[in-house]
Amino acid sequence: MPPTNLSSGGSRTKSFHELLCSPSLVGGLQQQLSICFVAVDILLSITAFFGNSLILASLCKESSLHPPSKLLYRCLATTDLLVGLITQPHMALHWMSASQEHWSLCRYARDAVDITGYVFILVSLMTMTAISVDRLLALLLGLRYKQIVTLKRMYIIVTTFWVFNLVAS
Repeated sequence: MPPTNLSSGGSRTKSFHELLCSPSLVGGLQQQLSICFVAVDILLSITAFFGNSLILASLCKESSLHPPSKLLYRCLATTDLLVGLITQPHMALHWMSASQEHWSLCRYARDAVDITGYVFILVSLMTMTAISVDRLLALLLGLRYKQIVTLKRMYIIVTTFWVFNLVAS
């Protein structure tokens, strides 16, 4: 439960998360803006879904990439795909809780989406960093790159990203 904020008069003000899942956001202009954002979000998530799916399909067919690099690209495409898929149900749950006035459902859904979204975003950022380091090592190491950067080591790195972010969240 979030801490209670008291103003100078002693009255209770609502926290940000309480405002996001409250009846005050259901009516009028907020609902119209919400519908516009959802429409744009759906359009962008559909294109991102198909784009990441195409990347994953092309990585399965591509044989010229070094397997550890392929693993990093697959991990990045997968986490980006999951970020889009996990954040979509929240708006539907918000509208459902608004129509049935089950505001606690909205709060639980927001917490679940926030935690899983943070995990996927952080893994995605760490994977992008690993791709940059991988490309730098390929340039610096030259012919020794394939001996030093192995698939087993890359699996350990990617697994470490996931475990670290799951534990940290």
